[in-house]
Amino acid sequence: MTMHGTTILAVRKGGHVALAGDGQVSIGDTILKAKATKVRTLKGGRVLAGFAGSVADALTLYERFEEKLDRYPNNLPRAAVELAKDWRSDRVLRRLEALLIAADTEHCYLLSGSGELIEPDDGVVAAGSGGGFATAAARALLPDPTLSARDIVERSMEIAADICVFTNRHITVLEL
Repeated sequence: MTMHGTTILAVRKGGHVALAGDGQVSIGDTILKAKATKVRTLKGGRVLAGFAGSVADALTLYERFEEKLDRYPNNLPRAAVELAKDWRSDRVLRRLEALLIAADTEHCYLLSGSGELIEPDDGVVAAGSGGGFATAAARALLPDPTLSARDIVERSMEIAADICVFTNRHITVLEL
């Protein structure tokens, strides 16, 4: 599932994780808003999450995901698996058009309604129309020992914004 209209990127490096999202909201080829926030902290700042896709659908996913995190405290992998199972099998959730990235200092996941639950080998994961550009930039910058997870996320999102018309430079970055 490819989402058009946003870029979300997570990078884990050196015991830290940074998650960023651009602020552009568009329908078709029309930009409706430039300063939206698509990333947030969950569970008292222990988990970061961001979405690409429909806002209403993403809010539903955040709510369901927080329920899973409550049920499986301090266990992001289990909460992510349980959300992915529900998302794929539940009639209402299955219709949601969004992708969710969830991360803590030990794990990063991409979740989708088609049952995808992917944890990248290198700690870099992205979603949205600029996700491929952001991923490529982050992977190129990852080996640089002078760059933190936050530095990589910021630079990669700027690169994605230079290439993808559905990504802007109003970037929100969260980190753990």
